[in-house]
Amino acid sequence: MRKSRITALAALGVAAVLTLAGCASDGAGGTLEMAGKAPANDAGSGDKGTITIGFLPSWTDGLSTAYLLQDQLGKMGYDVKMQTLSDAGPLYAGLSQGDVDIFPSAWPEVTQKAYMDKYQGSIDDLGTYYDNARLTIAVPKYSDIDSIDELKGNASKFGGKIIGIEPGAGLTAQTQKMMPEYGLDGEYQLVTSSTAAMLTELKSATDKKQDIAVTLWRPFWANSAYPVKDLKDPKGAMGKPEGLHFLGAKDFAKKHPDAAALIGKIKLDDAQYGSLEDMVVNQFGEGKEPQAIDAWVEKYGSEFDWAKK
Repeated sequence: MRKSRITALAALGVAAVLTLAGCASDGAGGTLEMAGKAPANDAGSGDKGTITIGFLPSWTDGLSTAYLLQDQLGKMGYDVKMQTLSDAGPLYAGLSQGDVDIFPSAWPEVTQKAYMDKYQGSIDDLGTYYDNARLTIAVPKYSDIDSIDELKGNASKFGGKIIGIEPGAGLTAQTQKMMPEYGLDGEYQLVTSSTAAMLTELKSATDKKQDIAVTLWRPFWANSAYPVKDLKDPKGAMGKPEGLHFLGAKDFAKKHPDAAALIGKIKLDDAQYGSLEDMVVNQFGEGKEPQAIDAWVEKYGSEFDWAKK
């Protein structure tokens, strides 16, 4: 790592570096299998060099795929470092500067398009692993509101607020564009803080059977963990479905062709993706991500063509 740049990124919200052990397939194309864990601060032997994965822990799509990649690349012989950040902006900046090698779950087609436009030419697209991601406004299933346009005139039900996530998130920017299209900007305030804070508000409201409107997305485990429904979007103001991509620092494929080849083959459908995220986030939880990947691989690994020769 180039320490001077990482220090600079820290001022923009970089959290402490997490380096956790992992295990999975042989990475050269063999079937996924369990293996002994690497030393506590590394994943893999490092024989092929170091790859740094940057992700936002609160964005569980990236959290889940980050640990999946850590397992795969570590088994290939790479020393995999896990770099946590607090917002998408510093992550894209670090990727464009080469201080982060992989962004394991980007939304570059719509949600984070502004970042891709900004750093055009300095980031490589390594492939799409999921092709039906979408942004939503959600309310509890017991709410009598079924469409975004029905929010207008009903601000009192929701305290005049739509509860959002991080200020720099693409979802936040898209919601800000959506609100005037439906005439909501005069009635509602978009409250931004963090994904964790939004989920706390959502849990509290649904436990009490209160109305709440939140910004959500699919795929995301919270859609099944809480009694919520997506509001219809007749104007299409929350954007079209898009793909979730693996992004790499410029020339990543030239420097690590075997790693790029494996990453480019990874494809997950709804069931596979849902099971991965659920195991990492809910069944095992924080601090046990490598064990979650082990369990997921043991249960689902035989399904994946991308893990075979």
